[in-house]
Formats: sequence, C-alpha cells, structure tokens
Amino acid sequence: MEIIVIGAGQSGLAAAHALRNLGVSPVILEAGDQPTGSWPHYYDSLTAFSPARYSAMPGMPFPGDPDHYPTKDEVVDYLQRYAETLDVEIRTGTRVTAVETDGAGGFAVSTADGARLPAAGVVAASGSFGNPYLPDVPGRDAFTGQLLHAADYHSPKEYAGQRVIVVGAGNSAVQIGYELAEVATVTLATNHPVAFMPQLLGGKDVHYWHTTTGFDELPLEWLAQIIHTTPVMDTGDYANAFESGRVSRRSMFTAFDGDNVIWADGTRDKADTVIFATGYRPNLPYLQPLGALDEAGMPKHVGGISTTHAGLVYVGLEFQRSFASNTLRGVARDAEHVAAPLAAYAVKARTAYGL
Repeated sequence: MEIIVIGAGQSGLAAAHALRNLGVSPVILEAGDQPTGSWPHYYDSLTAFSPARYSAMPGMPFPGDPDHYPTKDEVVDYLQRYAETLDVEIRTGTRVTAVETDGAGGFAVSTADGARLPAAGVVAASGSFGNPYLPDVPGRDAFTGQLLHAADYHSPKEYAGQRVIVVGAGNSAVQIGYELAEVATVTLATNHPVAFMPQLLGGKDVHYWHTTTGFDELPLEWLAQIIHTTPVMDTGDYANAFESGRVSRRSMFTAFDGDNVIWADGTRDKADTVIFATGYRPNLPYLQPLGALDEAGMPKHVGGISTTHAGLVYVGLEFQRSFASNTLRGVARDAEHVAAPLAAYAVKARTAYGL
C-alpha cells in the first residue's frame, strides 16, 4: 500500500517532495490533465503576488530575474517541470470520488473510473478552486444581469462598455476591478474599506520582510490579533485608482432586484455584470463518506493533521498553519510538518497488512 496524495497542484507536489525526502514514494492522483493545479484556470493577467525568489518550490529555483513577479503561464510551466523532477507516479485524469476506511487501519480511495485503491495514508491536497464561494444575497438567483465568480473571469474584453460591480476587498477583487476600469464602469462592493499594503518597503519587496522577520511563520492565534483583513499588495496604482475615482467603492449591497442592486441606503444601480471575488472553500467532497468534515464542509484538523482519522493529513488549506500556508512560498513548510507523522503512520499501516 502506498500513500496517496490527492491533487497535483503546488500543495500536492510539495507534499510529494516532503515524503520523498523521508524515503516514501507516494502516488499522486490528479483530476486534471496536467500537474499544475488551478493555475491554468485563473484570469489571464494574474501574476504571483511574491517575486520569483520567494515563489520557488523546495529544491528548484524559479527561473528568470529573482525580483520579477511570475505570470500565470510561467507558474504553470514551472510546476510542470517541477513535477518531472519528483520521480513519483502522477496519474492525471483521475478524479477521486470517495475516501473511506478499510477496517484495518488504512484507507480505500475510490475514483471516477471505478477503481478502488488501497492507501496506507492520504494527503488531501485538492485546493479550493473547484469550490468557489458565493454569498447568499437576497434576489441573487433572480438577477437578470450576468453573475459570475472570479473563478470564471478571464479578461476584460467581453465587459467593454458595461456597468460592472466586483464584490470583495482582496487582491483578486482589486486587480480585476482595476483592469476592468480600462473598458467599463466599475464599483467595488465591500464590507469594509480596502486595506492597501505597499509592495515595496525600504526598497525591498514586502515578502523579503515577511521572510526575514519570521512573519510567515507566526502562529495563527497571534495573527488573529494583528490582522483583521487581508491587505492588498500595491505599488501605488491601485490606491491611486480609488482616490481618482477610476474605481469607486461602496459598502456591500443588500439585495438584487431584477437587473439592479440595492445599496444599504436604499438607492439602486443597474448592473450588467456582478463578479464575486469572494474566495473559495476547501474542495473536499470526497471526504464526506469518511466523516472528516464538519457540517459546513470544512476539515477537522490541527495544523493540517486530521483530528478524526489517523493517517489523513491536509496541505494547502488557507491559514492552515500560517499567513502563507496556501501560497507558493509557504506550502512547503506545511507539507514538511505533516509528512513525518504521516510517513510514520503509513509504516504502521503496512505492518498491519504484513507488507
């Protein structure tokens, strides 16, 4: 029996690397056709938020100028090449439908093609892109304009001349709103003012300070006391766009009505398109049969180690152990954290089977 890693994006690849360093050779099951996770599906203009020097996976530097911000396509190419260096089996086009216990300390992993694979341990690293979050705003289902999540947004071309409302105050919402303002009238609808963080501090990218000061590794309970909203990385262009009125902001609307949104003060605005840049939730439906999730579909874990099933771990959850947990620069630390106890458990599971 092998350890099975579910998902071949940055999280699954980091998990495989950490396990290989412990002498374990896992099998990675990937629903898509390439080991690049959600990166090929993001909007066209997306770049990594951290420079190349901080966006590398363990054991393989990111190519090019270490201070440049890699494009989406660069990250896809990098992850493909990284996967080739791992010397592990990666089965693409293999969607996991269920994980269950096998009654002997291991797991049985079922796939969409009808296979049922034994596993000594499981790494759930399927990310969240497949589970976009849409808040339940009254009238949403009857809205007569176009409504979509940022997961389905790719470029501003098709929105030229439109009245667009982008919901959200994070990096994606601001980036999408900023580029849409070139061709459309854009308002950001947010629950609180947008918080900007300078991309450069003292002539160095903010990620330099995150790394050198240990901010990336601060315990979550500390972070909760000092961070109340995720700041938007900005070189000054985004803040200027809001100050100049190129992009406007209003407090979140309370309801939809036909092709209008109703703001908190009762006024209405027609909207051709509303884009929810409201984040994602862990995409883990295959763990429902196992009973590893709470009623909201969130995993029960501490630091990525399941509290319901020994031998089940997670990599790539947002704020799993730190501010950087689900990022290119932070995922490897979490993978290393869960790999050692998982490998130890797998030895016990194999022993139980006499392997």
